[in-house]
Amino acid sequence: MWTWTREEILWRAGHEPEPLADDVLAMRTRLQELETRQAQNSTNSSKPPSSDGLGKPAPKSQRVRGTRATGGQPGHRGRTLEPVAEPDEVILYALERCPCGCERSLSGAPVLRHEVRQVFELPPQQLVVTEHRVEVKRCPVSGCEVSAPFPPGVDAPAQYGQRFHGWLVYLRVVQLLPLRRIRQMTDDLFGYPVSDATVEGAVLTIADALLPFERALIEALKRCPVLHADESGLRVDCQLAWLHVLSSNRLTWYGVHRRRGRAALEDFGILKDFSGRLVHDCMRSYFGLPCTHALCNAHLLRELTFLHEEFAEQWAADMKTLLLEMYRQRRLWTESGVLPTPEQIAALHARYQVLLTYGYLEQPPPVRTGARGRLKRTKAHNLLDRLRKHQASVLAFLRNPSIPFTNNQGEQDLRMLKVQQKISGCFRTLEGAKTFARIRSYTSTVRKHALDILDALRNARAGSPFCPSYSGP
Repeated sequence: MWTWTREEILWRAGHEPEPLADDVLAMRTRLQELETRQAQNSTNSSKPPSSDGLGKPAPKSQRVRGTRATGGQPGHRGRTLEPVAEPDEVILYALERCPCGCERSLSGAPVLRHEVRQVFELPPQQLVVTEHRVEVKRCPVSGCEVSAPFPPGVDAPAQYGQRFHGWLVYLRVVQLLPLRRIRQMTDDLFGYPVSDATVEGAVLTIADALLPFERALIEALKRCPVLHADESGLRVDCQLAWLHVLSSNRLTWYGVHRRRGRAALEDFGILKDFSGRLVHDCMRSYFGLPCTHALCNAHLLRELTFLHEEFAEQWAADMKTLLLEMYRQRRLWTESGVLPTPEQIAALHARYQVLLTYGYLEQPPPVRTGARGRLKRTKAHNLLDRLRKHQASVLAFLRNPSIPFTNNQGEQDLRMLKVQQKISGCFRTLEGAKTFARIRSYTSTVRKHALDILDALRNARAGSPFCPSYSGP
């Protein structure tokens, strides 16, 4: 790929009139933009892998082969199916005759020991029906019939229980099953095809019961020293909306808004009181918040890869190598418990600055594509400006091991909600999307605390949701 300046076009055109040269320059610039867009994929830009289509490129890992063997490492606690001490059922097989060939009777021989093998099997699938009966008597004073109260939650002549409602919400929101498949599953397993209204009613009931959880979650997020922030497009009523996430290794919060930037952050009102370190992908609106920042280096590595592969920018390859070297060095310092000296940090920063200088020297001067407006800069020039302006945020992981190198935590927390979009296409209403986001916030946080999700959903249905609190990393 190349860029012709206006003077080169005039020379090649044999000094044609200037309007013609301007048109050629505009067409050349537009052609380069289209070629650049065509060359981008998930390995060298921020485009998702789902956009690669049939021409999906081969994976390119940024990892360097280490000295450890593949598989579980020494000290790793594996998990396998282990026998239990108290089985639910024991079947004894008596030994009546000797199997070695003599056919002697062993019915009276003493038992030396038992060899045991256990089979883990599903129980018969059926719903357990509990009938609640209350006594009805006649009041000796008024002569009216009176009855004992039913327990809380028992409101209809026939209804599903709280555990069953929690399981329906688990299928709908956690496992992302469509309503028709949930109805088919309950019919196949139990012989009771659950209606769509029952499933949606269970979802709304649990969402309303999670208001205390949401308040506690927001307060815990504000106290975290490091938070990951990310956002992704969401289809709501066939229109574009945005799904926002704030998360840590113990907490997850999702929010849905029609806007992506400052308006959404102001309406959510969470980050205005956050004073820790926010890890994100360099969206401009985040820099207006009263907190410090750290940028996702995975995004930067992909952009540097693109510039090196498509435009032969050598500084980009060297910068990519330097960032990966810094990341490995930071890991070595952390694993060995050694604190880096100020001189070591300053030397790495100096190498970073030198590569920025080389990068600027490689860039052609900006060109004007029209009579008005600012000068057109290349993608490389824009990336250099970003690396220079936000150097402290790019290299924040060097000084503090608690600051991650990438924003993978936020991106991983967004992933399953993108799967929901692939399954369902879109949400019908904005309120439905917000309901879904609140329950996913709850189940994700519960999972990060290693709690049983079904029990947590049942407790939420009963009015006692799990409420997190920040207690340190």
